[in-house]
Amino acid sequence: MTWVTVAPAESLQDGQVKVVEVAERRIALCRAEGEYFAVDDVCTHDGGPLDQGRVDDHSIECPRHGARFDIRTGKVLALPAVRPVKAYATRVAAGSVEVEVP
Repeated sequence: MTWVTVAPAESLQDGQVKVVEVAERRIALCRAEGEYFAVDDVCTHDGGPLDQGRVDDHSIECPRHGARFDIRTGKVLALPAVRPVKAYATRVAAGSVEVEVP
């Protein structure tokens, strides 16, 4: 696993999402309650982009059909999705957000 710098630490406010490209993957970088979280930017229900959805507390909602995922774990919180999204570890180091990828 490798840590990759993806954004300045203060680049997002709580509730915001930003797409970052890491190791040929589109990852939705989210901020909630002052912490950063990262999940694949693809809804497992229909392949829609999660970055355009709303972050509320520790969940992100797909704007297409309302599927919701826990941004900490990738776990499905609301149908129509039934499969989780991949979640990635994040950390802040030297003023930058880093995501751990394989």
